[in-house]
Amino acid sequence: MKLVLFDCDGTLVDSGALIVAAAEDAFTEFGEVPPDEITLRAAIGLSVAECMEFWRPAMSDAGRAEIARAFGQHYWKYRASGVHAEPLFPGILDLLDRLAEEPSTLLGIVTGNSRRGLDSILAHHELADRFVTFQTACRHPSKPHPAMVLQALEETGVQASDTVVIGDTAFDVLMAKAAGALPVGVAWGNHPVARLVEAGAAHVVHGADELHPILGLA
Repeated sequence: MKLVLFDCDGTLVDSGALIVAAAEDAFTEFGEVPPDEITLRAAIGLSVAECMEFWRPAMSDAGRAEIARAFGQHYWKYRASGVHAEPLFPGILDLLDRLAEEPSTLLGIVTGNSRRGLDSILAHHELADRFVTFQTACRHPSKPHPAMVLQALEETGVQASDTVVIGDTAFDVLMAKAAGALPVGVAWGNHPVARLVEAGAAHVVHGADELHPILGLA
């Protein structure tokens, strides 16, 4: 049996604009100048608390917590309004459909998003039934800690050597390596290819179709 674990934001769906907008509004609400977009996107994939530490390392814990709460409010505001869409990246739906038909392959999610946020995305795209394990920031330490992958292995009974982790950030790559899984980076997300390679990605793909041979699809 093989297990394929996908990150969500920046890997399955293009949610970068929504996250950036929510973060900018949260900082502005407290009279703070937001980090630039490159810096904001560089932290996508971490839990909200870890994002705040990345964006404002010198700020007090209380200050970061306030902005983190505001970020959540603005995030859900934008999600409800539909102002910033979160479309699937090209080729992702076909890839998931193909993998779901493979009897020896299980699919899972490992994301820095909350379970509420993940469920909303999966429901919108009608994807939930394709996955058997869902690991979120609500239950685990932030990436690159390997806890999400290790829990997915425990739930499915699949060995790390038979597991592939696919993500758009160095945090995904480092998490996979720490858990003993194969790390595969995607070039269409929030971290540049050079950063994925530096983190130790075994492969970096530029389109969903390039994942097919890596995952054993004809």
